[in-house]
Amino acid sequence: MPVQRLKDFLDEHQVKYVVITHSRAFTTQEIASLTHIPGKELAKTVIVDVDGETAMAVLPGSQKVDLALLRDALGAERVTLAQEAAFRDRSPECDLGAMPPFGNLYGLPVYVAQSLAADDEISFNACSFSEIVQMPYAEFARLVKPVVGHISA
Repeated sequence: MPVQRLKDFLDEHQVKYVVITHSRAFTTQEIASLTHIPGKELAKTVIVDVDGETAMAVLPGSQKVDLALLRDALGAERVTLAQEAAFRDRSPECDLGAMPPFGNLYGLPVYVAQSLAADDEISFNACSFSEIVQMPYAEFARLVKPVVGHISA
């Protein structure tokens, strides 16, 4: 089960979470519909390149990462969407496009949209297109220590 690495990490840190299994779905809109979680509360992870370094941008599923906002928030010179080759080997247990927003498990910095940080809970893909994890945002922030900013629209 691909989610096992994440579950082991959460259990080791005594985090209360729920794993929700659903029919295979690829978009946050489909997942939101199947799980009855509003798209604005379902986080998606977008892999980006920030001045030559791979990173995670985490934002509500109903929004798009704004590369100019992310660049400005980080004081970076250049931010682009990452090429698959830049991150595929970091998470071989995950379906491509279903990485959970735990950059600390993959050696990646994490940048989170302000609107997600304002929620009590965070829900996200758990390495597959048929499972999500739901947990308190405060616990996510404690473990991941993301940089929070205005990065999506």
